[in-house]
Amino acid sequence: MSLLTTLVLGFIAGITIVIGLPVGRMRRPAPGLRVFLNATAVGVLMFLFWDVLAAAWEPIDAALGAVHDDTGTLAPVFGYGTLFAVGLAVGLLGLVAYDRYMARASRAGHGGPGAMAVTERPVRTRGVSTWSPARRLSLLIAVGIGLHNFAEGLAIGQAAASNAIALATVLVIGFALHNATEGFGIVAPLAADEDIDGVDTRPSWGFLLAMAAIGGGPTFIGTAVGHNFTSTPVSVVFLTLAAGSIVYVIAQLLGVAARAKRPDLVAYGLLLGILAGFITDAVVSAGGA
Repeated sequence: MSLLTTLVLGFIAGITIVIGLPVGRMRRPAPGLRVFLNATAVGVLMFLFWDVLAAAWEPIDAALGAVHDDTGTLAPVFGYGTLFAVGLAVGLLGLVAYDRYMARASRAGHGGPGAMAVTERPVRTRGVSTWSPARRLSLLIAVGIGLHNFAEGLAIGQAAASNAIALATVLVIGFALHNATEGFGIVAPLAADEDIDGVDTRPSWGFLLAMAAIGGGPTFIGTAVGHNFTSTPVSVVFLTLAAGSIVYVIAQLLGVAARAKRPDLVAYGLLLGILAGFITDAVVSAGGA
């Protein structure tokens, strides 16, 4: 399969992330709906966490099987295991450090407690540090999903490069469905975005498209890379980075859900999100991928 055709497949698989974005433009949804949307996003991310960890663990499992059958050594086990642990740690702790940095920058820019002495000049903040916590959380979700989608793009590119056209097509369909649900997960926190001054906090279309580019664009990039380059270690690194970032985001969203004190809506949303993830994954499995 040609590179151009492969890139078209990668674009199709990634662009569907925009389907879930209009949810972020909802004007003041009811509190119950906010809780449900937040919980559904958590369900989708829980599935993705399981999905990426399972894929990242496959090379380690295969290496352990080879050791058991006396056809391999422990070197690949330790090698892939190290990549697994380091990727997971960097993905998780990296977002912890980044989120703390953004929170400090935001407090400094708004003159929060301990931000600066009376005689100091006001600190002018720009960019992400001026965003609301909900928007920063959406960015973190987009980053985690983008890392995951890069690994998916690698799979599409590798299948296309080996002329496994049927497999590549099924992968594109399945990943496109995945991305449609992931787009919703990115914007779900925005439904709980609050303003105290009566200002419209709905994100602009520009913001939503930027989140789509961060979350879905790596599918296209991964497809291009995978068409010319195959590397199991690289896949393990990106999958575990995604897993680490996703688990951090899940913890943040569960905190929001706990404050709502609506366990019934949280349970319904979690169930819907998890089932949506497995249903879309079934499409890929049904094609023999």
